[in-house]
Amino acid sequence: MASRRRIDIAEGQAALAAWRQGEAPRAVTAMAVRYTLEELTARAPGNSVEVRVPPFGVTQCIAGPRHTRGTPPNVVECDAGTWLALVTGRTGWGDAVEHGLVAASGLRADLSEELPL
Repeated sequence: MASRRRIDIAEGQAALAAWRQGEAPRAVTAMAVRYTLEELTARAPGNSVEVRVPPFGVTQCIAGPRHTRGTPPNVVECDAGTWLALVTGRTGWGDAVEHGLVAASGLRADLSEELPL
């Protein structure tokens, strides 16, 4: 089942491009985060990993066992700047985890195969 997009692709790409230029307003950063979370879900559909980028968004992705209640067993969480650096390739997954920029828990909480987008 394809995920439903809430953010227009062109608008999301424009927000991401604006963030890459630096000093994007909060609303632009929020749109870029939400767009890239939707893009991750479109490219790696599933429900086994929950990706959280507070306060802007959360998504479930990666094929595998579906999580239904309580704390998900596979969680990735980081701030918006780190997330956008990961999806654009400015920061590598291994470096972000090693330096504590990403909290990743669970056997499937490794997005190195999915990032950058």
